[in-house]
Amino acid sequence: MSVMRPELIMKSIIPVVMAGSEQFTGRNLCSGKVLAQSFLHLGAGLSVGLSGLAAGFAIGIVGDAGVRGTAQQPRLFVGMILILIFAEVLGLYGLIVALILSTK
Repeated sequence: MSVMRPELIMKSIIPVVMAGSEQFTGRNLCSGKVLAQSFLHLGAGLSVGLSGLAAGFAIGIVGDAGVRGTAQQPRLFVGMILILIFAEVLGLYGLIVALILSTK
């Protein structure tokens, strides 16, 4: 991007920042949990992990194609940002499912 369109360098950093926001923290489980509660925590962890992985892949693919497209046609920037937001929501849905599972 810096070679083709140097004025669009700052706009090209947005997909990198959005991919970095897909980091979730885990927590320690107590050892006295029953088996059903342990499986709920396993499901919650898988929900967050797999949805974060899917969101990361989506943001990476859209970010790469969007930055290349924005270099050729600057009007594609708004569309790229919208698609990146929709991809980011995938990780949020996994977090919501994990919160529901962990509160049961």
